[in-house]
This record gives sequence, structure tokens and C-alpha cells, in this order.
Amino acid sequence: MAAEVVRSGTLPVAGLGLAYRRGGSGPPLVLLHNDIGTPDALPFYDLLARRHDLIVLDLPGFGGSQRADWARNVRDLAAVVGLAIDALGLARPGLVGLGFGGWLAAELASFGAGRFASLTLVGPMGIKPEQGEIADQFLLSHEAYVKLGFQDETRYAAVFGDPAPIEQLLRWDTHREATMRVAWKPYMFNRALPALLASVPTPTLVVRGEADRIVPADCARRYAAALPAARLEVVAAAGHRVEMEAPDRLAALVAGHAGAA
Repeated sequence: MAAEVVRSGTLPVAGLGLAYRRGGSGPPLVLLHNDIGTPDALPFYDLLARRHDLIVLDLPGFGGSQRADWARNVRDLAAVVGLAIDALGLARPGLVGLGFGGWLAAELASFGAGRFASLTLVGPMGIKPEQGEIADQFLLSHEAYVKLGFQDETRYAAVFGDPAPIEQLLRWDTHREATMRVAWKPYMFNRALPALLASVPTPTLVVRGEADRIVPADCARRYAAALPAARLEVVAAAGHRVEMEAPDRLAALVAGHAGAA
């Protein structure tokens, strides 16, 4: 988000300090980032903040948020995020999740019907694909895994630099540890999630980058089939990190869906 519209803070939630950034005006929209964390500023955030009161949360163990040492699965993290949304006093915000954050958003939506005005899942992990496998980041260096999320690796260089600075590599190392603590076994999915999603009435947009090499296309299809009010959109010429490769198109999809809900 542009510096002039950003307000930042830390929420005391479940014995943790949970960091967030907030900017823009309009209907509230909560965004949950990917498993690599998130830069403080992205054009995608600026575009959303033009039409929404955008709140970008740092998940527990990521960015400026403390790690929940007691958390053993993604539903535990989802519970913390739910408490953070309550602490912010948000009534039926829209919820957007990117990749790993999409899985967390889906878990949170399954906690109770009607809590969110809209749900957008972009390249979500969390459901075991019947065709293909979710990329195993433990088999790759940090840089190789992040690059795998881009169709066009020049976009990686534009966002992170190439090579990425040592400070960024250290952040990715911390974020990988935080991810693996809750998503290692089974790797990046919850067997119960499809059944739980069948009772979620929230209008849902599932988005997939056409060239996603991290999450198989079958995951997006299974999410769209599991959620009663879901539709699937495919963004051409984009990989897993659609928010970084196609910010204009993704922001238009998100804002259009949230505005129609």
C-alpha cells in the first residue's frame, strides 16, 4: 500500500502480537498472505485500497507477528486470525487468501456460516490434489521456490532483486519454518477440508494462475466443486504469485467479486 494511506499496528491476540497494515477506504477487506510472507508494499495492495478498507495481516510467525509455538495445524492459525478480525471490530468483511493464506482463509470460513461477506482464494493450497502434487519447498532453495511461483522470472527480480538480499533470504527461512510447523504432515492439505467447505454459503471466487507450477490445477477445481457458491477464474500469463505478476487483473477480479457479494 502507498505509504501515505498506511496505518500499522500490533494486535494482542491469543497471547501473541499480531502485526497488520491498513489503508484505503470502503468496505473492509482482510488479506492473508502466501507462505513466503509479503513485502510491505505491492501495487496489488494499492489497487485494492482504492476501493476498500484493506487490512493485510502478518500471519503468526511471519513478518512482524510472533510465532504461535502451541499451534499444530493451519486451523489453529485460522483461529488466531479470527480473533484478530474480532479485535479489529470488523463486521462481515471480505476475506482474501493467497496460496497458503488461501488455505487458511478457507479453514476460517468453515468455522461459521455468514461470517464473511465474500471469500476469494487465489492459488489455494489445503486440498489434496487428485492429479499432480503441491510443490515440496523443502527440496528447493528459498530463491528457487519463490522463483517457481512466477511464470516470468523477470517479475521475481523486479519484486525481490536477483539475487535477493541476505535479509530477504533470512525472512524466507523464518517463514518456511513457520509454514512447516503446521503444514508438514500431511504436506499442505487437510483431509477434512472438502467436507467442511460443503456447509460454507459464502460467495466465493477461486482464482488460479494459468501457469501455476506450485499448486496443481486440480486443487482449484476441487475447491470450486466443494464450495456451494463458488466460481473459478483462470488468469492467463501468470504463475502462482498472481498478485505480483498480474496485479491489475487480480485486483479487478477481487474488487468485482467483493463488490457484487
